[in-house]
Amino acid sequence: MNRNKELQPFLSEWFNESPVMTIQTSGSTGTPKSIVVSKEKMIWSARLTCSFLKLNAGDKSLLCLPLQYISGQMMVVRALTFGLDLIVRNPSGNPLSDVDTPLRFAAMTPMQVYNSLQVAEEKERLMRIENLIIGGGAIDTELSRTLKMFPNAVYSTYGMTETLSHIALRRLSGTEASDYYTPFPSVKLSLSSENTLIIEAFQVADEIIYTNDVAELLPDGRFRILGRTDNIINSGGVKIQAEEVEEALRSVIPGIFAITSIPHPKFGEAVVLLIAQDQTVSSGEINALLPAFQRPKYILKTEAIPLTPTGKIDRKACRELIKS
Repeated sequence: MNRNKELQPFLSEWFNESPVMTIQTSGSTGTPKSIVVSKEKMIWSARLTCSFLKLNAGDKSLLCLPLQYISGQMMVVRALTFGLDLIVRNPSGNPLSDVDTPLRFAAMTPMQVYNSLQVAEEKERLMRIENLIIGGGAIDTELSRTLKMFPNAVYSTYGMTETLSHIALRRLSGTEASDYYTPFPSVKLSLSSENTLIIEAFQVADEIIYTNDVAELLPDGRFRILGRTDNIINSGGVKIQAEEVEEALRSVIPGIFAITSIPHPKFGEAVVLLIAQDQTVSSGEINALLPAFQRPKYILKTEAIPLTPTGKIDRKACRELIKS
């Protein structure tokens, strides 16, 4: 389908008389659902991002994300709100394959960035983007190390459909690179009794948002995400954050893999490493990286790791897969 034709339904809804739009969530953190959001709040979200990045009318921007989700839709709203010159491409793993125009702004997934780095011509184009934001999945240590050397501004985003894209950015490139996200000034954050992040961002959300994201929150408001409460594995009375184990293993397992769990008669839950058929990892490498309580009890192979439509690990599907 021509991407410009794909734009028309969104633009028709955007320019109709209704003050609200219906947005589809990706389902990466739960069951996919539709939510109704205010167009005015979408405009506020666009202002937060474009003002922070100091974007101006006429700046060339790249839309290469799916238009059925908030990430792609907000690229359109930013262009409409600030008069950006939007270059539209079909979503693909190599969005820069036919875009040689110098870009002031682009938004991509980690997979798109990784793929672009593998092709010399596309890597050069990627490095020329003045402001690149990356969302929709985890950015591993190796990719972070590569992006730190980029000459221009590269950011990881934190947000969700309910916050109309991101409400915080983490610098990945240059001397300002950090492990912590910095929220927009209008955003107030706190932690629940379970150390999950609570978001007050009334410019873009009608209600306080209680997330399942386990976080470390610094006194100055910066934060980092440790994982999700629904990804905690309780094995032998010890709570194990699946994302922390995955992060530790990324240095020895190339490509996509997942840490999940299976019921166990002795431990309650047992840690399981799910990898693709063509991947290998030795128990020695795992033991060298992980403390004993985090080491997988089982290593299972599958044809492909289940992913959501936006490229994140489908945790529920992984659990169902290893039970079958």
